[in-house]
Formats: sequence, C-alpha cells, structure tokens
Amino acid sequence: MENVIYIRMRHRVQLRKNHRVKVKDIARVVGPDRVVEQVEEMDIYQITDGDQNIVIIDFIQLLHIILQKLPQLELQGIGPTQTIIEVIHEKKKMNVPFFIIVWLLLFVGAALAVMNFHEDVSMQSVHQKLYTIITGKTEEKPLLFQIPYSFGLGIGMILFFNHFFRKRFNEEPSPLEVEMFNYQQDLDRYVVMNENKESVKQLDDR
Repeated sequence: MENVIYIRMRHRVQLRKNHRVKVKDIARVVGPDRVVEQVEEMDIYQITDGDQNIVIIDFIQLLHIILQKLPQLELQGIGPTQTIIEVIHEKKKMNVPFFIIVWLLLFVGAALAVMNFHEDVSMQSVHQKLYTIITGKTEEKPLLFQIPYSFGLGIGMILFFNHFFRKRFNEEPSPLEVEMFNYQQDLDRYVVMNENKESVKQLDDR
C-alpha cells in the first residue's frame, strides 16, 4: 500500500499566463507523505502565449507523466477525469467611455422593459381602480400607490438577486447565480466533449 497514490482532479482552476502547471495546481493527491510531495511538485504543463482562454488536462496525461518519473507507483483516479484550466490574462485598463455607453444601454433597456411590461398589464389603471376602491375618489395619478410601488419594485429586485452592489444578504444563491452556474456546467461539458472529439480525430489522422 506504500506505493498506492489516490488522485482527485479539480474540476476547474484559474492560473495566470506563462504559469508552469504542477500536479498540486490541478489535483489533490493522497498517499504516503514522502511520495505525495514528489508527485505534487511534478511539472505537468507550461501555459504559453499560444494558449487562449482554456486548457484541458486529462487524467491520462497526468498518469503518463507521473509514471514516467515514478513507474513503481500505483495510481488510483477518483472523481473528474479532466481539469479545465482557465487562463487569466493581464487585466486591461477599464475603458471609461465604453463602460458608460454600455451602462446607459443596459439602464435604458431595463427601464423600457419595465415600462412595456406595465403598459401590457395596464398597471396604471389597476392603481387607479385600487385608489378608487379604497378612498372612494377618482384620481388620474394615484401617487399614493405609485410611489411606494416604485420603491417596492427596486427593493424587490435587490432581494430577489440577493445582492446590493457587492454585499450579499444571505448565503442562499440567487436565481441568477443558479442559472449562471448551470450555464457554466453546460459550457464546461461542451468544452470537454469538444476536446475529446479533437483528440479522437488526431488519433484517427495518425
């Protein structure tokens, strides 16, 4: 059992460009301490300028490199069979005019969407009828309902998305975060499957 090493590859990691990828960067290794230290420090891959945003390391690649250096080991894989490396490039300075234009477009688009929705459901006439039912008076602009409703709409959106700027109200993920998580999972599956297809094609060409 001294030569048995258990390896669990991480699903997704972020590393900077030109980083020399070691086993410990992409996997968790369990086994005898003296062997684990050797395995964790092994170089697996060198991220270069030619790499774009995604690099995939397969367990078979990891297995091949480790056994070349330590052939006496018995390796057991647990969990994911690939690690997706997201290459982090140097951050560019924010383009302020571009940021302002995008912010204005999003703001105007969101405002139009809310106004069109209210027009479709005749929200103003609903407020007028409610005002008439409660007060017995007719009012063309029932601000008594419209102003609290406007504030409530904003507060409701903040509570729905569970964020106020960078502040989170509780640990429960918002619906947007769940959808983003599902999208990321689908994207990761696509990237892995596409990588596997390319690997099979390369083998067929040989």
